[in-house]
Amino acid sequence: MKIALCQINTTVGDFQGNVAKVVAGLKRASAEGADVAVFPELSTTGYPPRDLLDKPHFIQKNKKAAEAIARATRGTCAAIFGMVAQNLKKEGRPLLNTVVVALNGKITFSQDKTLLPTYDVFDEGRHFEPASAHRVWKYKKIALGLTVCEGIWSHFDFAGRRLYRQDPASILKKKGAKALINISASPYSLEQENVRRKLLSSSARKHKMPIFYCNLVGGNDELIFDGRSLVIDAAGRVVWEGKPFEEDFVLLEYQPGKKPAVLKSHRKTAPLKKMEEVHGALLLGLKDYFRKCGFKKALLGLSGGVDSALVASLAVESLGAENVCGVLMPSRYSSRGSVVDALALARNLGIQTRKISIEPVFSSYLSLLDLEKEESLTTENIQARIRGNILMALSNREGALLLSTGNKSEMSVGYCTLYGDMAGGLAVLADIPKTMVYELCCWLNRQWPMIPESILTKPPSAELKLNQTDQDTLPPYEILDAILRLYIEEHKNVDEIVRKGFSRDVVEDVMVRIDRSEYKRRQAPPGLKITSKAFGIGRRFPIAWKHSI
Repeated sequence: MKIALCQINTTVGDFQGNVAKVVAGLKRASAEGADVAVFPELSTTGYPPRDLLDKPHFIQKNKKAAEAIARATRGTCAAIFGMVAQNLKKEGRPLLNTVVVALNGKITFSQDKTLLPTYDVFDEGRHFEPASAHRVWKYKKIALGLTVCEGIWSHFDFAGRRLYRQDPASILKKKGAKALINISASPYSLEQENVRRKLLSSSARKHKMPIFYCNLVGGNDELIFDGRSLVIDAAGRVVWEGKPFEEDFVLLEYQPGKKPAVLKSHRKTAPLKKMEEVHGALLLGLKDYFRKCGFKKALLGLSGGVDSALVASLAVESLGAENVCGVLMPSRYSSRGSVVDALALARNLGIQTRKISIEPVFSSYLSLLDLEKEESLTTENIQARIRGNILMALSNREGALLLSTGNKSEMSVGYCTLYGDMAGGLAVLADIPKTMVYELCCWLNRQWPMIPESILTKPPSAELKLNQTDQDTLPPYEILDAILRLYIEEHKNVDEIVRKGFSRDVVEDVMVRIDRSEYKRRQAPPGLKITSKAFGIGRRFPIAWKHSI
């Protein structure tokens, strides 16, 4: 049997576009001699559809999309893809997350998803009912077990605990399956690739059968899907791995009892290094956010600081210099160096700039509120909000999406201003700690100093008062980011973090800041997720609660 894996980039709700991608992959697979073409989870709707699943017309369009794909199999090979089916039983959730087989113009087989994740960014139990039965699909005298994403995660150890009692792979093995095909929408985070590879290898060895794993690629809102589909032989060895952060195609030959053989694929590439991987993820997330939301132009404030420099650089790579505009908004506290650095960066990137002094508006505010003799948090925030208003006005007038430039370190401890520097349609660095911002900038500069060296070497500052630096109120970022990772991503408590060598006073101060800033983060723009625990849909903390450390 010849099996093609089609790693495609779907868009939530774009039924016509998603069908076109599946049909194109189906035709290519058939032309290459494939017997079966495999596509990712929920190929018809895109992933994750979230509460669009509550809309009956959305479900009907999904059904029509599946029927259109099925019709395209006339005269071609079989198609294995994901769709939403209706639960016809009178109890349970109304919908099913299903993998189906289309052949000779009709859907001839289906298997519902058994394990429905309800952790981190997932909430599938909200809409879907788990499978009540398991069957193998027999084609060309070969029995294949079909599973959907979480169906291969049943024996994975989540912090010392298995989440699931059932193991769909074991059930299908007992029913005679000789190989597993898993269609997936597994989002990216650092180290996730290694976890997947280890998991699939372990599962293949345990069940003594190969696994054909087809993962989604593309950005959808905060989530980035990295692709990197996998084919693992029965001994747990990687036979093939799909490209990261782009669409891909592979044709393999499979015969029971033998190792799958790659017939047609790209040349194997070297594994990505950490910054190369983060860079690829951010570019894909940024590019797809614009494309799928219908924006072509980006706007951002250029402060002469490292965060705006990185966001501007990523925007140019994703959208083209002609589609990016940087706005300089100096005040009485802006250093000459910051303005010079911002202009130098803009020249290097080839982007348009505008310079609008906020001093007249700031003076008006100070007079209006009788704050001329005061230098306080109030006057600092007024400057940030003036800038936010200017940027939003330009965004409205020109139809350009405003990119906010705050990083994860600042968002964690509330070192940001509501309706000021938090204004925007996408927070590109919302899951990038400050230390990683510098690391990524240095990686971008490895061939030539696109980001001026002076931006990377000067002390970070919001420049909202005289001689201000971030470290006036925050610990050094090396210390802050380490504490943030332990508290936010690893859920450590004060004593556990202190035992790592940090000052108790510093740890307690940081943790209080994090907990008390939840109301700000709830009002922040969506941010691209690249770590195991990002702010947004995967972290659901109350705003009003008794903060204790």
